Amino acid sequence: MYGRLLNLAYAALAEKEFKQEKSNFWEEPHQKASLWKPCADKKDSERLGKPDKSNGYLMVSANGGLNQQRVAICNAVALASLLNATLVLPRFLYSNVWKDPSQFGDIYQEEYFMKIMKDDVNIIKELPSHMKSLDIESIGSLITDADIVKEAKPSDYLEKVLPLLLRNGVVHFLGFGNRLGFDPVPSQLQRLRCKCNFHALKFVPKIQQVGSLLIRRIRKYDASQSMLDKQLLGEFMPSSASKMNDPTRGPSRYLALHLRFEVDMIAYSLCEFGGGEDEKRELKAYRESHFPLLIERLKKSKPISPSELRKLGRCPLTPEEAALVLAGLGFKRGTYIYLAGSHMYGGESRMYPLTSLYPNLVTKETLLTDSELAPFRNFSSQMAALDFIACATSDVFAMTDSGSQLSSLVSGFRTYYGGRRAPNLRPNKKRLAAILSENSTIGWNSFEDRVRKMIEEGQRVRARSFGRSIYRQPRCPECMCKS
Repeated sequence: MYGRLLNLAYAALAEKEFKQEKSNFWEEPHQKASLWKPCADKKDSERLGKPDKSNGYLMVSANGGLNQQRVAICNAVALASLLNATLVLPRFLYSNVWKDPSQFGDIYQEEYFMKIMKDDVNIIKELPSHMKSLDIESIGSLITDADIVKEAKPSDYLEKVLPLLLRNGVVHFLGFGNRLGFDPVPSQLQRLRCKCNFHALKFVPKIQQVGSLLIRRIRKYDASQSMLDKQLLGEFMPSSASKMNDPTRGPSRYLALHLRFEVDMIAYSLCEFGGGEDEKRELKAYRESHFPLLIERLKKSKPISPSELRKLGRCPLTPEEAALVLAGLGFKRGTYIYLAGSHMYGGESRMYPLTSLYPNLVTKETLLTDSELAPFRNFSSQMAALDFIACATSDVFAMTDSGSQLSSLVSGFRTYYGGRRAPNLRPNKKRLAAILSENSTIGWNSFEDRVRKMIEEGQRVRARSFGRSIYRQPRCPECMCKS
């Protein structure tokens, strides 16, 4: 789609190799970033604490993949506190999309989770035996997403759910995606969500161990011991005493890229990606097969053209667009790039503009052997956990869709634990679309300048604003302390 710009990028990167120029995006540009410190787990005299008497049991069956489930767990902890309920360890619903039977204990350390949250919320592994025979649906205690609006307020739960809990002694949330808003929520409940997300949810040792192996193979050295390593890898954190190669050299830096260019993402977007009539037919057939509700909605609404969607910044970035952004930011051709995600739409041919510009591109599938990956292959959430680790502990994290759960959670984790040493690169897709619309005339220097300003704008150190996710933007008094 952008042949001329890609040719300019090749020439610019070749020139940078000779000039030994360095990108200045390996570190956060603002000193203020280091003023915010993690403190969601601090002891607080105003802490809500556990009630003397529980109002009943709160069960949650979380839907979605790894990252949606993680948000559901944290929201469940906050709700258990709000309702004075005992939380039954959340379960994960099986999805025909994700095809993963993993449960909480297959991904997270159960005992550790319960230990960290024990002073705030009563948590048990199973519903007591005398409650198991209850038909929860027939007594009216089954609550689905249809019963609770998205981004619901605490008052919604106190008015609709608490009476059921008091009457029946148990409520069961079946599906629990995005059902608790971020404001207005009492500060102590916000703190519990942060404590759960950033402190209580630790991956099980088998995920930590292979995640550590993955990172060592990307870096080629065992020299990094950051706070992010410690939090995500536990006892499997790389040791600075061991070097895999030349001990006189420092560790290999790497950039992690979350490229949302899977077929479901681009089909749902309704955008076009330069593939002509074949692409249109293929994506139309995929929508009809996988997104019947989208098809019904489209029949009742006025269509927006693919070109207008692109102008509005609603289209997923293509591999060549991602390559152009990285080149515009000055990342050298030899930069090691870890690519997160599953199979890219269009395969190797579609990825060629990115892999030819940045040949040192690796994935978990290329870094780990078949036998090392075998225990995870049929478990998409556990595979996603490996991507989470590799992205969160990278030297730079670049996302192409800031609205995705993985990008939001990873960037928030890096903000919480990274200080100034874990920059996130977040493009403004609407501004980028305007820049790329001039692809036949714009000069490379002008392209670089505008792309850099766009990314720098996204790196400003801001406190969380009203309504924004505390998982993505934890710089707020409930999650972090400002020195």
